[in-house]
Amino acid sequence: MSVERTFSIIKPDATSRNLTGAVNAVIEKSGLRIVAQKRVRWTPAQAEAFYAEHKARPFFGELVKFMISAPIVVQVLEGEDAIAKYREVMGATDPKEAKDGTIRKLFALSKGENSSHGSDSAQAAEREIAMNFSLHEIVG
Repeated sequence: MSVERTFSIIKPDATSRNLTGAVNAVIEKSGLRIVAQKRVRWTPAQAEAFYAEHKARPFFGELVKFMISAPIVVQVLEGEDAIAKYREVMGATDPKEAKDGTIRKLFALSKGENSSHGSDSAQAAEREIAMNFSLHEIVG
């Protein structure tokens, strides 16, 4: 096992319901450390760039619209095998399929409004972190 970093978003459906602290508690209870965090509001261009890999998919426009609909909380998480660990902590994309105690089981409203995002690979984590944080903002 190795200590690594991953990127996390607490999405608009969770921030608009004032759940940032509750989501953070689940993250911290799992053993992951929040080494950078800020509340932001993405522009359409930022959301489109972040989700560029999905541009050709039918849900792209709806996803961008959702992600700019309210503030989000972007984070860098650190810990042993943080990428896989955080994906486990988030739970399945569809909250109906998510395990008890996961972020999505506890807080998601639907498959689309699923409260959280986490990087799916080391390459994605590196790209997503760089898109949202400068090195001096990460204080692990």
